[in-house]
Amino acid sequence: MNALPSPSARPDPSAPPSARVGRSFARNFQTYHANARLQAAIATLLARRLQHHGAPSHFASGFEFGCGTGHLTGALRARFTFGELTLNDLVPEAAKVARAHGAAFHPGDIRRTPWPDRPTLIASASTLQWMRDPAALVARAADQLAPGGWLALSGFGPQQYRELSALGSAAGAPGLCHPETLASPLEGFRIHEARGRCHRLWFTSAQEVLRHLRATGVNGAARAVWTRARLREFCDGYRARFEQDGQVSLTYHPVWLIAQKPAV
Repeated sequence: MNALPSPSARPDPSAPPSARVGRSFARNFQTYHANARLQAAIATLLARRLQHHGAPSHFASGFEFGCGTGHLTGALRARFTFGELTLNDLVPEAAKVARAHGAAFHPGDIRRTPWPDRPTLIASASTLQWMRDPAALVARAADQLAPGGWLALSGFGPQQYRELSALGSAAGAPGLCHPETLASPLEGFRIHEARGRCHRLWFTSAQEVLRHLRATGVNGAARAVWTRARLREFCDGYRARFEQDGQVSLTYHPVWLIAQKPAV
């Protein structure tokens, strides 16, 4: 059971963080789409807020990084049209999402992969938290974006999985941040929205929480070895601290940004 986040989990020194995260998501690619219901809701929210703030119905060129199983891709396609659309993901299996949407696919670590030239939309949902410096990636997006173009980005904030953190887990993503951090590099941009909110999911047991984390691959930053005693201790502690009315909580803290680059 070494794929589950443990209170004593520590990063695997034998591989870079992006490699561990990529392997974790690749293992769980088939289960992610159905189980990542909060991430799906965030993707829909991001597309809706982009539309709400007056983004054009047609983009000449769109670029989505961290496309995963296509939650945001589908939400964008349902509301906007694109002259060209390019998708990126760390996991090669995401190429099937690009094919399904008639998009080009650039696999690899977004920090090292070439970006398309001057897209009019750069979007990403639930990806920035995997960056040690999410603001630096936002700054790159701002630089690459065409004049007058739009950013629609989301990650997770410092209250993400607070239950796990309280129990000593080291499975959290390295780039949890406030929405103001995402907006900080965007000098001269019109910040339509930089917000965050906490949302709790409820499960019948701590074991169900662990199964949820495993099915969504979100424990990719950590490595752990479980024993029966450690699992029992973790589940007992989780239930003692976070049970309400027979269920236990898991907190999500999405943060998101909608912004537009000056036209000149």
